[in-house]
Amino acid sequence: MGSVIKINTPFTKEMARQLKAGDSVEISGVIYTARDAAHKKLTALLEEGKELPFDIRDQIIYYVGPCPARPGMIIGSAGPTTSGRMDAYAPRLIGSGLTGMIGKGLRSPEVVEAMKEHGAVCFGATGGAGALLSKCIVSQEVTAFPELGTEALRKLVVENFPAVVVIDCNGNDLYITGRAKFKI
Repeated sequence: MGSVIKINTPFTKEMARQLKAGDSVEISGVIYTARDAAHKKLTALLEEGKELPFDIRDQIIYYVGPCPARPGMIIGSAGPTTSGRMDAYAPRLIGSGLTGMIGKGLRSPEVVEAMKEHGAVCFGATGGAGALLSKCIVSQEVTAFPELGTEALRKLVVENFPAVVVIDCNGNDLYITGRAKFKI
């Protein structure tokens, strides 16, 4: 097993281009959360020529709608949601400077092409491990769209958030290569 690559945000295109599918990483710094409803709102703002509620360049978006925090906790369980739910919106956000996405599951060819064209990667986080992943979250605040409740756009500060590069900037995709390795 290879070593873990430490990533500190902001996550530049140069950093993204150094990663390869299969690399294990630990992310520290600021990341943002957004699911499909927030992605729809972000894309609408771009379509209208308006500013986003945060500078998306060199950022990582975690596809999560965290559970409410218990008393004394920073955040509730925070496991990844299915990445494909954001595929209709992701190419536009990648074209606007988004360099990293964290979720689970397959991505559309359009998203992979945008990643190759603009220098972005897709990280996979372990589904079903939301309680453990939430322990890597040091702070959180709602940045925009509070009306979306748990799916509001949030700014998280994370320390050593574990993930794997599932699709790199060259379009290498673990979902394809992993299956091919075990195909009979």
